Amino acid sequence: MLVLWEDRDIRFDVSLSQMKMRKGENFIQVFEMVEDVKGNSGERGKLLVTNLRLIWHSINLPRVNLSIGYSCMLSVTSRKMSSKLRGTSEALFIPAKSSTRYEFVFSADSTTTPLMLTTVIAVYRAYETSKLYRDLKLRGALIENKQLQLLPQEQVYNTINGAWNLSGEQGNIGTFFITNIRVVWVANMNEAFNVSIPYIQMISVKIRDSKFGYAMVIETTIQSGNYVLGFRIDPLEKLQESAKEIQSLHKIFFSNPILGVNIERTKEVVEEQETYASVMSPAVSDSEIDSTIQSDACVSYYADGETGRGQPCENPVFSKELGLAIEPLKAGYTLQSLWKVL
Repeated sequence: MLVLWEDRDIRFDVSLSQMKMRKGENFIQVFEMVEDVKGNSGERGKLLVTNLRLIWHSINLPRVNLSIGYSCMLSVTSRKMSSKLRGTSEALFIPAKSSTRYEFVFSADSTTTPLMLTTVIAVYRAYETSKLYRDLKLRGALIENKQLQLLPQEQVYNTINGAWNLSGEQGNIGTFFITNIRVVWVANMNEAFNVSIPYIQMISVKIRDSKFGYAMVIETTIQSGNYVLGFRIDPLEKLQESAKEIQSLHKIFFSNPILGVNIERTKEVVEEQETYASVMSPAVSDSEIDSTIQSDACVSYYADGETGRGQPCENPVFSKELGLAIEPLKAGYTLQSLWKVL
């Protein structure tokens, strides 16, 4: 089982295997002739929008690339920026954070930039509103009128009454829902006491002996909190059947994962993306990546005043308005706008 990292990490200069779409990841749009203004100014590249992340790579040297997961992105806006290819123009601006805060700026021609902006915003919003497909959720609004609120494309395969949650010193009785995307347990006495566990975050499903007797134990990934959740279902035969059913659905799910982010794509876009996927492999080879080189590619994107690939800020300039030496203002900024308090 491959851990889902594509939507949760920011990675620089990744290998071909990491650039390829994982199962459940789909192209949504490809934008040509896009410049990575901060890290690769003057370099023409392609921006790939998927349902999990943004990928930018240089056309001339595809091993120079970025992978930006939507979970790391803080917002998606536009900003006036200065670039080597287009001078000062409107660009896609994305502040992001993993262990460090970064800023990414992508510039295209005047006809492509608006479409690039609206596409990325739409996909980012769709990602943010579909987290139950990918994230473990405790105490969520999962039930309405005693029924599980189904996600798009979700089907309930089994409903088990009298399932005990063994998370406390004493068990809590509730109802177990087994679907094609996740398993959900809800307490009978308090519907707000519940847990939703998507298959994408499950490591294993086993039956173990406990102080409450034999129980089904679901272990989750480190990304989702590394939980070990126990459930008891009587009789033992029913417990074994339920565990086998979840194990089977878990295996089926990973053969064709449903990860949410449903975006309608035209026939032309689908054909373009299939063509791109078929020609990408010859263009990039893992053998081209020299893993012995210590890359400082990420330095360019730090949100701390760096202006280029490892280059320091420009020398200070004299400001007549302040009568002081100051750092040169970035394109699109004025002293008045920096001092203005909204």
